[in-house]
Amino acid sequence: MGETNVVNVTRKWVEDVVVGYNLCPFAGRELSKGSVRFAVTEAKTEEELLQALHAELQLLEDEPDVETTLLIHPAVLQDFALYNGFLDVAGSLLAYLNMEGIYQIASFHPSYQFEGTQPDAAENYTNRSPYPMLHLLREASVEAAIEGHPNIHEIPQRNIELMEKLGKEKMQSVLAGCFSAF
Repeated sequence: MGETNVVNVTRKWVEDVVVGYNLCPFAGRELSKGSVRFAVTEAKTEEELLQALHAELQLLEDEPDVETTLLIHPAVLQDFALYNGFLDVAGSLLAYLNMEGIYQIASFHPSYQFEGTQPDAAENYTNRSPYPMLHLLREASVEAAIEGHPNIHEIPQRNIELMEKLGKEKMQSVLAGCFSAF
């Protein structure tokens, strides 16, 4: 699947799932403003992905109009356990670059599984995406969004309840629909 298709599928997932189900009440605004960057890396190794992550962090530093980046990496870290372990490496890169507190990394993966849940639990779909990706966020923007939202701490529980209400079959269908649209 080419880069354009990967971006189209991911954008559809953001529109239909993240914004459509209001999993992130801030995503729609940034998407409509065009300040979400969809970056696809051809990285095939963790080292190449780390280099791509470094480049994307630098891009955010250099381009303040880009609010957030979805660094999509379809050719590396398909295994969730390996992906999850890589998050520590990504965090170490932030520390090494003195970017902790400036940026944070959120995680999305096709096999995402919250600790203490079963692999097929519906709640895992709050973080299940078409491809493995690292979501790079500006810490100041996250803090501003938190301050401006009256019930920020209720969002995760609301999302879990919604996923459980919709059920895993529905969410599997919605996720599959992101691919079949292209």
